[in-house]
Amino acid sequence: MDVRLVASDLDGTIIRADGTISPRTIEAFKHARESGMHIVFVTGRPVRWLEPVRAAFGHLGTVICSNGAVLYDLETERLLSAETIEPELLIETRRIILHAEPSATFAAETTRGLHLGSGFADSAETSRLETFDALDLRSESLREEGVVKFLAKSRTRNADDFMAAVAADLDHLVSVTHSAFDVSLLEMAHVDVNKSVALAAYAAGLGIDPGEVVAFGDMPNDLQMLAWAGHGYAMASGHASALDAAAYRAPGVEDDGVACILEGILARNGHVPEPG
Repeated sequence: MDVRLVASDLDGTIIRADGTISPRTIEAFKHARESGMHIVFVTGRPVRWLEPVRAAFGHLGTVICSNGAVLYDLETERLLSAETIEPELLIETRRIILHAEPSATFAAETTRGLHLGSGFADSAETSRLETFDALDLRSESLREEGVVKFLAKSRTRNADDFMAAVAADLDHLVSVTHSAFDVSLLEMAHVDVNKSVALAAYAAGLGIDPGEVVAFGDMPNDLQMLAWAGHGYAMASGHASALDAAAYRAPGVEDDGVACILEGILARNGHVPEPG
């Protein structure tokens, strides 16, 4: 396996249920980088939620955030690019969702922070946020900041059912996916955005083709990336749709599945880590 780029989702792939990344996984990524591989973390998380990555890896690699809408250089802590959604499209998106799910609540991630709609987060959730603004889809500030991800939450349907109820009516406005087992939360981005689009563009800039990429993921927001990569691995602990989309399967996140695969690739390529 000739791998030049490692692309990995975070939550449920290398970040475990307790919010940590195992020492074995940290070492595997560091050894991969030392061997000359490029490292890209590809996540639904916004830039403001990258602290677990910094804590584990320092300033290692590049991060594709917000399901492909944002490219962020972790080594220089610099926003490289962002694909945003026009507010007019968000207003229509909200209208369509409310027609199917009248009790839905909304929030928006921008290039600068979080905007919360009424009822989206409870008091315990908001108390954990350092800062946020009230969501007003007609505000000039929202346009100026640029929405990179629009969020809709249902408390009456599971995520698969919620997405099935609205996705077909939204596909001309936004891209739609979800990435959590424990909350019914739809994640929407610019209509042309998903993880594979951003990853393909990044890899092409390095002169790397899909056959030289190994990718890891576990949820519906990883489907396109797992199908695009020449070596796409779904986590055994992942969503059924991810397991169906990927050509290969890695052990679950709690079993250090990504580390297992990377260690095997490094060993076959003759890379032996330095002691200690």
